[in-house]
Amino acid sequence: MADVTPFLEDAAHFPGGHASGVVFPRSFDEVSEAVRHADAVLPIGAQSSLTGGATPMGEVILSTSKMTRILGQTAHTLTVEAGVTVAAIQEHLAAAGAWLPPAPTFTGAFAGGIVATNAAGAATFKYGSVRDWVLALTVVLADGSILRIARGDSTASHGRLRVGNLVVPVPSYQMPRVVKKSAGYFASPDMDAIDLFIGSEGTLGVIVEITFRVLSPAPREALALIPCRSEGQALRVAGRLREASVETWRSGDESGIDACAIENIDRRCIQILEEDGVTSREHVNLPVDTDAALFVQLELPVSTTPARAYEEIASATEAGAPDSALVRFCRLLASEDLLDVTELAPPGDRRRFKQLIGVREAVPAGVNHRVGAAKRSADARIAKTAADMIVPFERFAEMNAVYRHGFESRGLDYAIWGHISDGNVHPNVLPRSYDDVEQGREAILEFGREAARLGGCPLAEHGVGRGAIKQALLRQLYGDAGIAEMRAVKRALDPGWKLAPGVIFPAG
Repeated sequence: MADVTPFLEDAAHFPGGHASGVVFPRSFDEVSEAVRHADAVLPIGAQSSLTGGATPMGEVILSTSKMTRILGQTAHTLTVEAGVTVAAIQEHLAAAGAWLPPAPTFTGAFAGGIVATNAAGAATFKYGSVRDWVLALTVVLADGSILRIARGDSTASHGRLRVGNLVVPVPSYQMPRVVKKSAGYFASPDMDAIDLFIGSEGTLGVIVEITFRVLSPAPREALALIPCRSEGQALRVAGRLREASVETWRSGDESGIDACAIENIDRRCIQILEEDGVTSREHVNLPVDTDAALFVQLELPVSTTPARAYEEIASATEAGAPDSALVRFCRLLASEDLLDVTELAPPGDRRRFKQLIGVREAVPAGVNHRVGAAKRSADARIAKTAADMIVPFERFAEMNAVYRHGFESRGLDYAIWGHISDGNVHPNVLPRSYDDVEQGREAILEFGREAARLGGCPLAEHGVGRGAIKQALLRQLYGDAGIAEMRAVKRALDPGWKLAPGVIFPAG
């Protein structure tokens, strides 16, 4: 076995990682062999987990990094091994003019990992989460047997679900009715067996092969950065863009606004960008009165060339401007007195697109840098203290007020950013002491109760993992009875508690 040191923590920097070894299977049979002979196994991909779910606690680490074959493609599907990255998937599909719409922002994530966590990203507003795009899986079960399962092969009946030769009880809890939820085992009275494994975080089986549904042709994309004078204005603009986009999808109007993703950053995020010199480095000019900003990803007809896009933008406010998606978008901004301050990367301008993406990605990087600095200088116990919650968009303003009051009433420094088009954001504490971490965790549990009350989910897109707060949020959402039902599912498929023990809920 190889040196385990590089694999002892994931992106969450969850403490205490240790492992009895690491293996790198290259085939399904080698995965089966490894699972059969180990006492406990932790399947990992890119270890980009933000929950500690890919941090080992004594298990044999099973890395899928050598399983990188693209196995087949049709006009509407792509079959890959679990270790293929999102970037490799998109690059392969792009050669045929296709793409995988629900892919998360981090393109280094592995295919198996995004399925195991039911990952979601910026474009979930239009395309849903990864679950909606999985057609078939090959999974190695805890006894080493290899299960091939396609959507529609087996569905639940009378509270039971057949998975291969096993019968699994279907939990009775009701999952939140929101577009993002990575909150334990999927459950529905008539659920498909494949959905047990999607979002199960490696605890029910090792995903080794996936068949995705894909789309073609890939659209032309534009990206806009819209500085807003207040959070209220940002929420209003986001709402107008959502409504216009839904109407475009309903009507099929090629001239309609089609915003597949709308993301937001608050004033503290903007301060971080300025403090870190990001806006000047990426040549972005935010007005001094900017209180919040939106990043809007637009999909445009494939006929929209760069030259045509620039012409439409230049003529948007003129009386004789053509009726097009870009013209309607610009006019919406003009009605809010935001057109002149908006930064826009039209289709084909990859350099400007990359700069605006760089601004967006610098926000979580800046927060993580500050958490790390506080950990080094103030208290080694300081850790990332953040939430990943979603509520229906119509309740987002109410939930945003809950976040702010919860942090401010405790005297905490914080930043909030995320996917406003879904009502899913990431409130993060900027801790100055370990007491801030403890106060932040208390606030997050409070947020979880409020998110559930408003019809949302306190665990939207990152999963549950090993963290005590995440697991407490799961228990808070479903109660002790719900966790007991999840344990019954685990026992049915993994009676020896071999796969990823301690992930989602405590082992035992």
